[in-house]
Amino acid sequence: MKWILLPILFVTLAVSGTALAQPSPTETVKKTVDDVIKIVSDKELKKPQNEKRRRQEIKRAIGAVFDSAEMAQRAMARHWRDRNAAEKKEFVDLFENLLENSYAGKIESYNQEKVVYLKEAIDGDYAEVRSKIVTARRDEYSLDYRLMLKGGKWVVYDIVIEGVSLVSNYRTQFNKIITNQGYAELVKKLRSKNQEISMP
Repeated sequence: MKWILLPILFVTLAVSGTALAQPSPTETVKKTVDDVIKIVSDKELKKPQNEKRRRQEIKRAIGAVFDSAEMAQRAMARHWRDRNAAEKKEFVDLFENLLENSYAGKIESYNQEKVVYLKEAIDGDYAEVRSKIVTARRDEYSLDYRLMLKGGKWVVYDIVIEGVSLVSNYRTQFNKIITNQGYAELVKKLRSKNQEISMP
């Protein structure tokens, strides 16, 4: 009987091990946040001569969990289906650079703020991780992450800062530009903005 049960036990352990190996949404977010904090707190990376390397490390950490292609598509909303394959690829690249360049500077201003994870809610292949940032002066603001299960891992497709969705905010801006001035003008503005805020 023991020999009959052994294969079942191995299968159970294998399945359990796979389940345990899959980080929860909160664990996924926390690892990324911890990695970023480690980078911006590194004394060597803080040196001016290491700015480019620091930015690259931040982008690598964020890129591991943030699905910029999904975020770009959601930000474009109904206008996405009107784009051809080349336009979609170009837009995703422009949008990814915009996010990275816009928020790298904000992330680098980290000053020992405390991150508190409040709640995790999972609904099928979607999840939300609620957190708050507590500053040294005891000021607090909410920072929530929206994730989806893709390819067997949780990825972030939106962040909500003080109740304002990043993707929805961009969607409103992009829709206004496309409706009033056309898609080509949006691409032109994104290129210009990326050149303005990109590292030298």
